[in-house]
Amino acid sequence: MEDRECHVTIGEETRIYEAGTTYQRIAEDFQKDYPHQIVLAFVDGHRLQELRKRVKNDCSIRFVTTADKIGHETYRRSLCFLLVKAVHDVGGHENVQRVRIHFSVDKGYYCTVDGNVRIDRKFLIEVEARMRELSDQRVPIGKRSVHTDEAVELFHRHGMYDKEKLFLYRRVSKVNIYNINEFEDYYYGYMVPDAGCLKYFSLHLYDQGFVIQMPTQEEPETVAGFEPSPKLFQVLKESVAWGDLQEIDTVGALNDMITRSDMREVVLVQEAFQERKIGEIASQIAERPESKFVLIAGPSSSGKTTFSHRLSIQLRANGLKPHPIAVDNYFVDREHTPRDAEGNYNFECLEAIDIDKFNEDMGNLLAGKEVHLPVFNFKTGKRDYERVPKKLGENDILVIEGIHCLNPKLTEMLDDANKFRIYISALTQINIDEHNRIPSTDGRLIRRLVRDARTRGSSAMRTIGMWASVRRGEEENIFPFQEEADVMFNSSLLYELAVLKQYVEPLLFAVDRDSEEYLEAKRLLKFFDYFVGIGSEYVPTNSLLREFIGGGCFNV
Repeated sequence: MEDRECHVTIGEETRIYEAGTTYQRIAEDFQKDYPHQIVLAFVDGHRLQELRKRVKNDCSIRFVTTADKIGHETYRRSLCFLLVKAVHDVGGHENVQRVRIHFSVDKGYYCTVDGNVRIDRKFLIEVEARMRELSDQRVPIGKRSVHTDEAVELFHRHGMYDKEKLFLYRRVSKVNIYNINEFEDYYYGYMVPDAGCLKYFSLHLYDQGFVIQMPTQEEPETVAGFEPSPKLFQVLKESVAWGDLQEIDTVGALNDMITRSDMREVVLVQEAFQERKIGEIASQIAERPESKFVLIAGPSSSGKTTFSHRLSIQLRANGLKPHPIAVDNYFVDREHTPRDAEGNYNFECLEAIDIDKFNEDMGNLLAGKEVHLPVFNFKTGKRDYERVPKKLGENDILVIEGIHCLNPKLTEMLDDANKFRIYISALTQINIDEHNRIPSTDGRLIRRLVRDARTRGSSAMRTIGMWASVRRGEEENIFPFQEEADVMFNSSLLYELAVLKQYVEPLLFAVDRDSEEYLEAKRLLKFFDYFVGIGSEYVPTNSLLREFIGGGCFNV
């Protein structure tokens, strides 16, 4: 590159750098002005670049740190790469067949190692020491672009068969390969420039593997003590085992199934598995005759409404008479609804619910009294009341749905013996490959994008723009109480992303390129490039997926 000067503007300051200077070198000059580690750079407002990239012309730069969403994700992704490298170094390439990064546990990821390696405290101490050694040495994380055919051959040679299978279905001609020293791997998304950026983590033995605990976006330099959620972990572990049993544990494996198998049968098997689980839950409820209140909670786009309908059918098959109740009908009058920091009505906080009235009505029903139940009128912002009172018979049971249903404060006046609590969430069962996770959050966002467009006419830009607020509400009101559940139900289906692809891609392509939401839309579009799509004709009308794509028998 010819010697010439480039004017680089960061904030209100402009400095001169030689063409060819890395963004990492420029970041070093400005790091003191940032409270958190700089990991990426926006160039000229919209081009997101890794710090290894070089200045070519005059430009403006906005740095991204580990306290930003995309910077935090980059940190976690890079830390996974460092972990996989260290496991191979300590265990020996000849002994490590596969390192699998499965799913989120507490603030980190649960991982296992296939091969001739014993996962014990000594092994983890050595792996952590190796990670810190590479970090202290600031070993570069390199990147090269190779032809897709070369990548397929490379991954086959390295025994990374999940990645080999994945790229057999890629239509792009080039693949970016990352390396730490001689160790090469593929990752979906950006990376930090060197291992020196990766200082904050801890490793913990857990179950048959271990957890790599990481900082949160809110506290990027703090690694909290490991606090597992045993019930949620068992559901996630069972989901992984189910995917393995069906030989659909990665996107490449799903693509194989789509192109080489009878997808009608594949879909029906997944649906039958869910129906069996719902039936087992209904049987548990029936075996507890004192349980008069079935309380269902879960985060956005988990399929709570369809699940409630299907559970009710199974309860009827067990001789019970279910009655649905939505906690939202107990909203306080609009003028009494709390407001958030921006001054908007906060319908997701517990104080938006008339807890006293809810407990009074449920208590009276339990006592055998007749109760006129409310129906909240969202136009007037007040409660109306049903003309026909409800009274519980011997076999009657209330199926109550709401985001606060697992919060003990909602039902604090009711005896726990009368409650059966269910937590439902769409816990993604497959990953892109053994090292690249598909977060459950992504799966739920994709579901919501499709549903909101169909039922509310909402654009993808609007749904993406609201997602951070939705997630904050879940963190405050749902996730802290998930372990209160008597049972947990995973509403995710192994095949669903291949179906949702057809619905969500047009919505994402419509996102304005100049909007803040475009980067997320672009990421999701790239994500769907991995999938071979399928139509919805094989999806049964009672499927949980129908709640999002439409055409269901429950009119949701």
